Amino acid sequence: MSVEIQDGYDKAFDNVLRLRIMSILMVNARYDFNSFKALLQVTDGNLASHLKHLEQAEFLRVEKSFAGRKPLTTYVVTEKGKKAFQAHLDLLEQLIRQNKAS
Repeated sequence: MSVEIQDGYDKAFDNVLRLRIMSILMVNARYDFNSFKALLQVTDGNLASHLKHLEQAEFLRVEKSFAGRKPLTTYVVTEKGKKAFQAHLDLLEQLIRQNKAS
């Protein structure tokens, strides 16, 4: 059975790590790099690469600050990111419903 890709599909979410990052940000106002790394159990480079991809797509923004004397990098989902991710989830849900009906 051929499934037609419709509005809401975004290649930025093809990667499971990016899906997980966005899922975390959808339920947390902000999340810092080290917390992502610990939760997702990925390397610094791998995580940084995927965060950069989402940042370039303007789905999240980076906030840099200090916690005491230590630099702290925090990520916040943008309105554009929320809309794109929700549209992607809606599409996945629709595809699941179509497959169940078949």
